[in-house]
Amino acid sequence: MKPVLLLFVLFLAGCNLAPKYHTPAITLPMNYKEAPGWAAAEPSDAVARGEWWILFNDPILNELESKVIITNQNVASFRAAYQAARALVITQRAALFPLISLTGSRSRSIPFTGQSDSSFVSGAGGALSASSNYMFGIGASWEPDLWGKLSNAVSQAEAGEAASEGDLINAALSAQGELAANYIQLRGIDAQRVLLDRIIEDYQRALVIASNKYEVGTVARSDVFQAQTSLSNALALRQDLDRQRAVLEHAIAVLTGENPSTFTLAPETWQPVVPDVPVTLPATLLQRRPDIAAAERRVAAANASIGIQRAAYFPQITLTAGVRTTTSVMDQLFKASTSLWSFGLSGVETLLDFGARRGQVLQAKALFDQAVALYRQTVLSAFQQVEDNLAATRVLADVTHSQTEAANAAAHAQTIINNQYLSGMVDYSQVIIAQTTALNAQQAQIQAVINQQAAAVALIQAIGGHWSPILDIDKKPLHNNLGDLF
Repeated sequence: MKPVLLLFVLFLAGCNLAPKYHTPAITLPMNYKEAPGWAAAEPSDAVARGEWWILFNDPILNELESKVIITNQNVASFRAAYQAARALVITQRAALFPLISLTGSRSRSIPFTGQSDSSFVSGAGGALSASSNYMFGIGASWEPDLWGKLSNAVSQAEAGEAASEGDLINAALSAQGELAANYIQLRGIDAQRVLLDRIIEDYQRALVIASNKYEVGTVARSDVFQAQTSLSNALALRQDLDRQRAVLEHAIAVLTGENPSTFTLAPETWQPVVPDVPVTLPATLLQRRPDIAAAERRVAAANASIGIQRAAYFPQITLTAGVRTTTSVMDQLFKASTSLWSFGLSGVETLLDFGARRGQVLQAKALFDQAVALYRQTVLSAFQQVEDNLAATRVLADVTHSQTEAANAAAHAQTIINNQYLSGMVDYSQVIIAQTTALNAQQAQIQAVINQQAAAVALIQAIGGHWSPILDIDKKPLHNNLGDLF
């Protein structure tokens, strides 16, 4: 009878009450709206592995980016959460197997005779001798996975592990993108500081010229005041750039896991490199974006949770077995004559819970629907970010071209006005207008290129930072790809 019962239990262990899982349906476009006719490109091997920052051709940026995944504390926090998720999988898998325990004890009994303790120690007065008892036992208990509760718990933990992996990769990508954006802004400020240093020298010469012309009586004193105003304004702009650069330098220090008080980035020549971002297709975005992959794995975890809650409607059965041996003689501890074997089967079934189980199942289904909605929202947001940055990349290229033309024209106009002022053909107000226009145009030109670079970084983040799938959303986490990052 017992073998038949055991076979029946093993047969039931194949049951699974979770709904059959399917990735939530998403309608995908064939192409991106803001990139008609965009052809696929093959990036270099390093870029394909995710080292996208090398596209900017800046060795210092490359060095800083390599530190992020190691020393950035936010990434370290997500790495610890990922390790905890992996440990949970180990814990849940262990529940599928029997729990084996080992017990042992030694007790010593001394008969009571009313005599002092010293008589027992010395043996005087005919005291009774003490006796020892030894006990050793091995026990095992196993809860068969009759209704798929335990296997669904494993599936839920594995999905959580994959989601944590996606969170970790997304945190690294976010930190790397933020670092690149801050670094680009900092180098742009370096370029503006060089520009303003040159402008300040020009304004200083203009002030000397206006002062000399005033001394000889060819211009009014207002020209000197106007020249001084332009110089002072330029100096104020230059000083504020120092403030902005310090803030960005501090942010970069924190992103690389260093103390801002001891971190310094020396000024460098600006590299106005605007890379061509290798293309990804809409259909691959779901696999390449770590946040999408993480959201999908949370849907899978919520689906497994439904099976766990449904299993509560059915009995919980536990099988136990054990052997215990007790003797007062150590040499006979492991003899069969002193052993006691036991086998057992117990079951628990809730008869009345006033709707508690039904409420838990309904809650699990609602959480599944919530996870599906969050997954679809994550997909929609991802496509929005890609479309936004595709539009920005295209438009900002035209903006940079126009700003370059404006800066060149303003520089030529300033040269002409300066010569006319030296010749006495125009008053100093015309010089002020030309100087201000040229300065604004040159600053706008630099900022336009910075905006282009920042848009390239944002686009790379929007398409996932990698040019190969990071996570397969229908499978377990691909740890070999994660190893490329960590």
